[in-house]
Amino acid sequence: MMLQSANRRMVALWQKAGLRFMPFADAASADVPLPRLLRLALFQVSAGWVMVLLNGTLNRVLIVELGVSVALVSMVIAIPVLAAPLRLVFGHRSDTYRSVLGWRRVPYIWLGSLLQFGGLAIMPFALLLLQSQTLGPSWAGAAGAGLAFLLTGFGMHMAQTAGLALATDIVPEEKRPRVVALLYVMLLVGMMAASLFYSLLLTDFAPVRLIQVIQGTAVLTIVLNVIAMWKQEARDPARTAHARDTQRLGAALATYRRNPGALRLLVAVAIGSAAFSMQDILLEPYGGEILGMSVGETTLLTGLWAAGTLAGFAWAARSLNHGAQMYRVAARGVLIGLGAFSAVILASPLGLQGLFYAGAAAVGLGGGLFAVGTMLAAMGISVRSDSGIVVGAWGAVQATAIGLSLLLGGLIKNAVNAMAVHGGLGVALDTPATGYLAVYHLEIGLLFLCLAVLGPLTGRSYNQGPTTPMRFGLADMPG
Repeated sequence: MMLQSANRRMVALWQKAGLRFMPFADAASADVPLPRLLRLALFQVSAGWVMVLLNGTLNRVLIVELGVSVALVSMVIAIPVLAAPLRLVFGHRSDTYRSVLGWRRVPYIWLGSLLQFGGLAIMPFALLLLQSQTLGPSWAGAAGAGLAFLLTGFGMHMAQTAGLALATDIVPEEKRPRVVALLYVMLLVGMMAASLFYSLLLTDFAPVRLIQVIQGTAVLTIVLNVIAMWKQEARDPARTAHARDTQRLGAALATYRRNPGALRLLVAVAIGSAAFSMQDILLEPYGGEILGMSVGETTLLTGLWAAGTLAGFAWAARSLNHGAQMYRVAARGVLIGLGAFSAVILASPLGLQGLFYAGAAAVGLGGGLFAVGTMLAAMGISVRSDSGIVVGAWGAVQATAIGLSLLLGGLIKNAVNAMAVHGGLGVALDTPATGYLAVYHLEIGLLFLCLAVLGPLTGRSYNQGPTTPMRFGLADMPG
């Protein structure tokens, strides 16, 4: 009897330890065990690799190593923004998909994976042609690079939107915040792994190595997506029957807009996402051109940003579990962003790489708090809409704002530098850093505007009743 009692106490102890040291263990359920959730989350790892490649490594390589114009690089890398508004369409189409096979999400994950693979497969050759074209029309390099980025962007947005909707479909409603946390963390894990991988392989840059790295990424991402969606969605022909009634996109949007505060929240998401992302295409070139850092050193900036975002995610989770308001968590991230961009600005005149690294990590910290707060707010207020339209609306606004900010960041940097070089801004500002610093100051202004938009959402009219703690994310991590 004493031995059985000791065994029971030991089992109870291990169960508590498991929930403490494996914070996502209770995200699983009887129908969706943890190994299945982790396998599904691989599509987020795939998306993380592509994001680092497009927004981190390639913009530095094109601008510094290949000598391509910043404005042209901004336009090419911002091309995936053309697909961002379609996230709303992708989500709604997967909600209302008609098929005799009985799948709603899997066809969109598969098609998105194929488009992404095709774009990455042709991308290195298009980029090298863009840099040193000797044959054919002059527009061929830009057209090839544009096509590669367009296919990759369309594929990534489609697969990610359908994957997030599938994840919310297959888990019970009370588990969804935990599953969203897991998916978000896996995205950051993918970004940190990719950042380390690219920094090691591209330390000694060579065109052949660039081809190998990008095409290796193409193979890796499609393998991860196939593993992620394998036997995840149950076939239900009745749910995708041609004869069933479906809601049109306009009606679905009207339903979504009737949620209190939905439009104001989306405006805040747009402004805040643009503010935190406008420097993405400039941060690594800024380190290389102004602070004299190598490719490996600047690529690690993405890893620091992802680590900061993960820390912000854990902080947001702990705050929400203790009853904090989602909009206040988002506003806290905006305030941290103000200090982060100030550190990045001061790194140039002070010549401090350490301050630059700290600023990059703090940008991730503030961005993580902002993303988590607004994402959960969007899920919380959308009680009338299907998961596809909810995920699609939030993702479309966020991705569109990020893409446009990337484009504007490069154009503004070039325009300001051109004025500074020709003496239009005075002798004191006649430096290569002026254009970069102008963009960082603009981001600070956008963050103040975002705070003004978020303010009314913290009022009682948008928050009826007491705030209840939610079981979410990394709040149970030890320490």
